[in-house]
Amino acid sequence: MTTLAFDTHSFVKRLHDAGFTDQQAETLTTLHQELVTATLEQIHNKELASKQDLKETELRLELKIAETKSDLIRWIVGAGLLQTALITALLLKLSAGI
Repeated sequence: MTTLAFDTHSFVKRLHDAGFTDQQAETLTTLHQELVTATLEQIHNKELASKQDLKETELRLELKIAETKSDLIRWIVGAGLLQTALITALLLKLSAGI
């Protein structure tokens, strides 16, 4: 769990200097600590992406991009071969008629 450095003595002293009684200042300090602890626990319990999660996602995306690139190259080469075959067939047909 995440911890937060908090100078409670200084906080109580500043509240006391502002006109709070010792009991009020100590109670407010305790409540403040509880609030900060609860807030940190809520933040900690949220599902946040770690560096490892981001790295794994990056690797999966790179793999998907490589697969897509490979598929695209296969389609382009296939279309090129088909066009070459069609043009060759048309030229052979035209030359046979001459």
